[in-house]
Amino acid sequence: MTRLQRRRFAALLLALTGAGSAFAQAYPAKPISVVVPYAVGGTTDIVARIVTAQIGNSLGQTLVVENKAGGGGNIGWGTVARAAPDGYTLLTTEMSFTIAPSLGIKQPFDASKDFTHVVTAASAPHVLVINPGVPAKTVQEFIAVAKASPGKFNYGSGGNGTNTHLGGELFKNAAGVDLVHVPYKGAGAVLQDLMGGQVQALVTSLPTALPHIRSGKLRALMVTSDKRSPLLPDVPSAKEAGLPKVVMDFWVGFAVPAATPQPVVDKLNKAVTDALASADGRRLLAEQGLEPASNTPAQAAQLVQGEMKRWGAVVKAAGIKAD
Repeated sequence: MTRLQRRRFAALLLALTGAGSAFAQAYPAKPISVVVPYAVGGTTDIVARIVTAQIGNSLGQTLVVENKAGGGGNIGWGTVARAAPDGYTLLTTEMSFTIAPSLGIKQPFDASKDFTHVVTAASAPHVLVINPGVPAKTVQEFIAVAKASPGKFNYGSGGNGTNTHLGGELFKNAAGVDLVHVPYKGAGAVLQDLMGGQVQALVTSLPTALPHIRSGKLRALMVTSDKRSPLLPDVPSAKEAGLPKVVMDFWVGFAVPAATPQPVVDKLNKAVTDALASADGRRLLAEQGLEPASNTPAQAAQLVQGEMKRWGAVVKAAGIKAD
């Protein structure tokens, strides 16, 4: 490259940087769409609505949650992958987003390249719960009765390849027990049968199980983290229960289409981080069994890539295929 070419290239970079900064200062100039790839009422949807309510004032614009359910998340993910990279279309991401690429599902986008991750907003551990009729009060007691009767006990899931399926496989392999997987079409159905005794165990997100644990309809044996949850102070962590490899968080993050200007990404990150660090933000998340998990865009991207690698290995080892 000649000296003149270098100067022109430097000038172009300067112009582009200035344009990006000017765009970020004006952003947002119109309402922002927040796409949730699932139905209304789930934890991901609830987090999206908490965040949009909290950051609307600071951004000076309305944020509209759009539930685009279907295809195991593919419809919502694809909508955002195809959207303009201008910061006006956000996507909620969570564990399923990182599992799907390894399940053999045809996706009209590249999950690892077509999104820029803004922030991990909130997280909570999963929890191993059993029907109270199972003769076990601790994890080790449950492992003992399961080993005494191989194949007798079932664990439910919300479907093949879901977080509840992978959580069950993670526990089964770490504990060395023979549990039969029973897939359902959604978390609601498996919870009903778990409480009814048709299946005996489930690994699910703490926010999903918490009301049923508190009512006594389910018995919590451990939370899938290195430390106890303040919401279940009497329930041991996976580490305390002797299963340190059974660590998995339910988390919800936000992403935008790839090539969204970095100043816009940073502005969104700050808005979400500040909102969830506030007293109101923490309270609203705590009511759902969640904690703020705010991080930088780089850290959010690192989490997603790490989760894709981890769950890809679990899927391959277990031979899991999507429904």
